Amino acid sequence: MGRLDGKVALVSGSGRGIGRAIALKLAGEGARVVVNDLDEGPAAETVAAVKQAGGAAVACAGSVTDPAFPDRFVRTAVEGFGGLDIIVNNAGYTWDTVIQKMSDEQWQAIVDVHMTAPFRILRAAAAFIRQAAKQEAEAGREVFRKVVNISSVAGTCGNVGQANYSSAKAGVVGLTLALAKEWGRYKVNVNAVAFGMIRTRLTEATAGESSTIDVAGRRIKVGVNADLVKQMEQGIPLGRAGTPEEAAGAVYLLCTPESNYLSGQVVTCGGGLRI
Repeated sequence: MGRLDGKVALVSGSGRGIGRAIALKLAGEGARVVVNDLDEGPAAETVAAVKQAGGAAVACAGSVTDPAFPDRFVRTAVEGFGGLDIIVNNAGYTWDTVIQKMSDEQWQAIVDVHMTAPFRILRAAAAFIRQAAKQEAEAGREVFRKVVNISSVAGTCGNVGQANYSSAKAGVVGLTLALAKEWGRYKVNVNAVAFGMIRTRLTEATAGESSTIDVAGRRIKVGVNADLVKQMEQGIPLGRAGTPEEAAGAVYLLCTPESNYLSGQVVTCGGGLRI
């Protein structure tokens, strides 16, 4: 028996990195997971990994910034698995530079993926959540649902070269706090996890030029200089960056029944890091 048996979860950006680890963790505890990635290949790979481990998952590939995506995402869960209990807004990437060099496109792209997309996904889920909560209340049942929005220490403390990302992640905190108040009456726990330095392809140490990722035809530089990575890790009380699996563990904690009276909170998962 898993702690999440019978639950249905949406996890955006779960084809790779932290999102993949979250999908595998939730599925390992019994949740049926709708996996999302911008590209079909990584989404299919995560679905296969979940099934190989004995879990249940389906893919819903596509960009979370597409205005038509949120309804399709929610519909995949409701029609495919018969419900919706957990929403993890994880999808995103970074596109860094100092403010005087930051273009409007660079600003808007990061705000769209990290703040507007979670807003739209939650808005799309509202009709199902409200109706389900009403039916459960009429039947005398108390059923808790979970929303976990992914923020960052950049959003809670700021970070050099990340005016766009820091602003968007701060916005995620505001969205979390507002929705915790709006959806409390529907028995929805709405919380956020602010990640510190987690080892993924976006933070991978590089010896020279940063590697790049493709986002909607744009080549975005990612990765962190190896010397800077070492310096950053020295500032972490636990002495190292976290793993995607450790990041997933923090999200999982907010999806368990033990968090049923925890809402409107921002939990920092950063090994003690405070920027």
